[in-house]
Amino acid sequence: MPQPTAEQKLHNRIRKQFSRATKEYSMLQDNDKILVALSGGKDSLTLLQLMAERCRIYKPKISIVAAHVKMTNIPYNANLVYLQNLCDELKVELHILESCFDASTDKRKSPCFLCSWNRRKALFTLAQEIGCNKIALGHNMDDFIETMLMNVTFQGTFSAMAPVMSMDKFPMTIIRPLCLVNENDVEQYAKEQQFPPLKKNCPYENDSHRKSMKDLLAHLEKLNPEARYNIWGAMSNIQPSLLPPKITKNDKNN
Repeated sequence: MPQPTAEQKLHNRIRKQFSRATKEYSMLQDNDKILVALSGGKDSLTLLQLMAERCRIYKPKISIVAAHVKMTNIPYNANLVYLQNLCDELKVELHILESCFDASTDKRKSPCFLCSWNRRKALFTLAQEIGCNKIALGHNMDDFIETMLMNVTFQGTFSAMAPVMSMDKFPMTIIRPLCLVNENDVEQYAKEQQFPPLKKNCPYENDSHRKSMKDLLAHLEKLNPEARYNIWGAMSNIQPSLLPPKITKNDKNN
């Protein structure tokens, strides 16, 4: 019996982790109509293919549509022709939206936050208009870990992102089915699928600490090749009895 190729092993591994995430975190239920956020990057294209494939499974029965939000004030351009052709091939309806933001209107928030918030707002609005009850985002395992490292370093909170999150202000649930897939696998998969790269020249890119967190994670993996998976496990293995209690305001002044 022939041994699976490296490409087949990669595809099987990604599908297995995708399937595991959707089951372990109860992401999918019967009659879900899910809006897949399609930035045009490697993660969202991988997610779209996996979600379209998952639609062919009978239980639980789901349907998907896709949406791409173009930020008119950011030179961050996806190949819209490619996105449309891919969606046509996968038999997925594609919506193209436009949004923008003015970074000078809120100095308390970073431009990255404002950009993300406006893109999400456009997705929430569309999802409600077309009857979706969930939005699928393409964050991979590395995104979770990097967010946690940034929050610990700059916010003083041990938090990241939730694989499943019900929104308070919208009747909508966010799911992140790639949460167990590491970024190296997504990058390799994207090369094999010949996904076109995003053309981006964001003027705020250097203001983000995410690149520093990527470098930190790479350094940690040099110290221990299992670091990524250990950090992921640590986020759900909190031991309060071995952590210092929260200091109250009065205690801080003593």
